[in-house]
Amino acid sequence: MTMIADNLHAVAQRIAQACTQSGRPAGSVRLLAVSKTFGPDVVQQAFDAGQRAFGENYIQEAVDKITALSALPIEWHCIGPIQSNKTRLVAEHFQWAHTVDRLKIAQRLSDQRPPHLPPLQVCIQVNVDGGPTKSGVTPQDALALALEVAQLPHLQLRGIMCIPEPAPDFVASRAVFMSAKAAFDAMVAQGLPLDTLSMGMSGDLDAAVAGGSTMVRVGSAIFGARPTPASA
Repeated sequence: MTMIADNLHAVAQRIAQACTQSGRPAGSVRLLAVSKTFGPDVVQQAFDAGQRAFGENYIQEAVDKITALSALPIEWHCIGPIQSNKTRLVAEHFQWAHTVDRLKIAQRLSDQRPPHLPPLQVCIQVNVDGGPTKSGVTPQDALALALEVAQLPHLQLRGIMCIPEPAPDFVASRAVFMSAKAAFDAMVAQGLPLDTLSMGMSGDLDAAVAGGSTMVRVGSAIFGARPTPASA
C-alpha cells in the first residue's frame, strides 16, 4: 500500500473510533479528502485507494484538476470562499459547494448551473463562534438564509458547514460543534430536509464527530504537508 492508502485507512479507523465513542453508527460520517495544492497524480493515488469525494479550496486550481481527471467518477466539493466572479466555475464543475454565506452567491450558483447537470448540492457556511477571520453567516441569520436558498431551483440545500477557531481542549471544541448542530436542528425543525453537517478537520475531527458531524474534511492527515498554495 502507498503512504496515502495507509493514511486513508488510518483516518477511516479514527473516524470509526470516534463514532463508537460517541455511540454513533460507524458509517454515519463521510470522509472528504481535502486535496488542495496537490496535483492530479496525488488525487489519482487516493482514488486508487478507494477515496471518491475530494474537497478543493482554490477554484481555478480545482477546475484544472477536475479537467485532468474528468475520466474518473470523482465527487468534487468546493470548500473555499466563493467570490462572485468564480460562481460560474463552481456551478459548472463541482457537485457540492460548502461555503454559501450570502443569498447573492446562492442565486448566481443557481442561475449558472447548467441545465443538463443535477442540482448543485450546497451547505450554508455558519460562523459558529464569531471567529474574526472566518467567513460565514451568524447562527442567528443562518435559518433565514437557509429558507431562501432552499427555494432556488438549481440548488439542493443539504445542511451547514463550519470552520471554528481552534479550541483549547476536546470539551471546548465539542461544545462549539454542538452549537452548529443546534443551528442545523433549528433548520430541520422548520421543515428543511437536511442531512449534512460538514465540520471537523485533521486536528479536531474527533470532537466534531462527538458534536454531530456527518462529513469531516481531512487533508494533512491523508496527504501530508502541503506544497505552496496555488492562486485562487
